[in-house]
Amino acid sequence: MKKVTLLFFLMFLTTASFSQGMISLFGRANDFFDLLSQQKFTEAQAFFDTNMQAKVPATELEKLWTELNKRYGKFESAAAVQGKNQGEYFSVIIDAKFANDTESFIMGFDKTEKIVGFFLKPKSTAATYLNPAYADTTLYSSKEIYVTTPGHSLVGMLTTPKKATNYPIVVLVHGSGPSDMDETVGPNKPFKDLAAGLAAKGIASIRYVKRTMIYSGEFGGVFTVKEETVDDAVAAVALASTLPGIDKKEIYLFGHSLGGMLAPKIATLAPSLKGLILAAAPARKFADLMAEQSQYLYDLSKDTSQIVKKQLTDALKEVEKSRITQIGSMKPDSSILGIPVSYWVDLNNYNQVETAKKLNKRMLIFQGAHDFQVGTADFEAWKTALGKKSNVTLKLYPDLNHLLSSQLEKGSVLQYQQAASVSETLINDIVAWIKQK
Repeated sequence: MKKVTLLFFLMFLTTASFSQGMISLFGRANDFFDLLSQQKFTEAQAFFDTNMQAKVPATELEKLWTELNKRYGKFESAAAVQGKNQGEYFSVIIDAKFANDTESFIMGFDKTEKIVGFFLKPKSTAATYLNPAYADTTLYSSKEIYVTTPGHSLVGMLTTPKKATNYPIVVLVHGSGPSDMDETVGPNKPFKDLAAGLAAKGIASIRYVKRTMIYSGEFGGVFTVKEETVDDAVAAVALASTLPGIDKKEIYLFGHSLGGMLAPKIATLAPSLKGLILAAAPARKFADLMAEQSQYLYDLSKDTSQIVKKQLTDALKEVEKSRITQIGSMKPDSSILGIPVSYWVDLNNYNQVETAKKLNKRMLIFQGAHDFQVGTADFEAWKTALGKKSNVTLKLYPDLNHLLSSQLEKGSVLQYQQAASVSETLINDIVAWIKQK
């Protein structure tokens, strides 16, 4: 008998816990590789704890670095991409780009931020990221930036065209759950694809690690979409307006899924925005989407056993509880579906469609018909409400899924484990819309 998994993708997903000091460790890891690249092996060796220093003298570190450059080509750059707590220690994964290959390293740190382990990460047999054909690196460049708000610093990437001046810029805002700057799902990296595709055609972008990934410890109690998404998106828009080479009258916000749902709210707090791009943005309440997702996956499983029917029934009952609009006598940190009541009340009292109606900014709203997470019913709701407004462009793509890649069928979450790039047709349409006068 097949088992059905009821997917609540739009909710916060359980991930490895991150300490608030993880951002500091990312910096330490990057600094270590910088010293190696500068041939400063004694200084780099000082990053080790006492035990590692005894085992790996500076001369051995030099030999190791020489061998890596010999094997993979000249070192070009490194970036910390992932980290997690492991008891008293912390591990950080670094992607190091060499001339002939990109290798991942695992670095172990103790509580004093000393390196206690350093080794190559074994190659995964799972599907790997597919570099899209439109990612022509001769046409654009990228550099690390930080999106900052009081008490928070989120590492990000500014990607800019090489052969353009006074160009538009797009701020990319994530969907639900913890996410890295590329919005990685399996081997897929939609935001990395978008950044490359846009920059190759003369449009810059900012993408950044989501706060729920780096500061997950802050999301165990009371919070709302303000802390999860809105504050950082507003800060990223403000940052965009300070960057050299940017046309300050051409700042756009691209919101994916939850990010698209919140885009109208963000726009009310970021008046410098020229326009909004709503990608697979829910027009309905979360409860409607979760119920629809659950029913779809149940039907897809073709498992009509009483056990699975009961699972669906129980799940739908829990979903109904999330429709709450007032806290009442409940504590704000009381949990419904693993998310505090404060979050549900805030989100359920927000009407994204009505907020969008009041905006006079340009809007591009698009949806994929092969998206099982946010359905065509949402697109039709946007179309009904905004379709006659001269500042709004709507488009339904018959082949796109939730990750904005072209697919032959709607499928399930298993589809996300296969590498696919964001549709080049979609990117071309976004570029044409932005450049339209």
